[in-house]
Amino acid sequence: MTSELARLIEAAKNRPFPEEERQAQRRSFAYGNAKIENDRVTWEMIVEADEQIMAQGATAK
Repeated sequence: MTSELARLIEAAKNRPFPEEERQAQRRSFAYGNAKIENDRVTWEMIVEADEQIMAQGATAK
């Protein structure tokens, strides 16, 4: 591993991970995996499902 790569990895470890980015990555991961299984899955379906799951989690606390 080069010293530049090691430096970038360390910088990434210490970088804040905002909720907006976490949400975008979660949705992207879900979409990509669901799309492989079912070509009729849309981005809108993923967003709707994520919003429902997040709402349920908020009410469960």
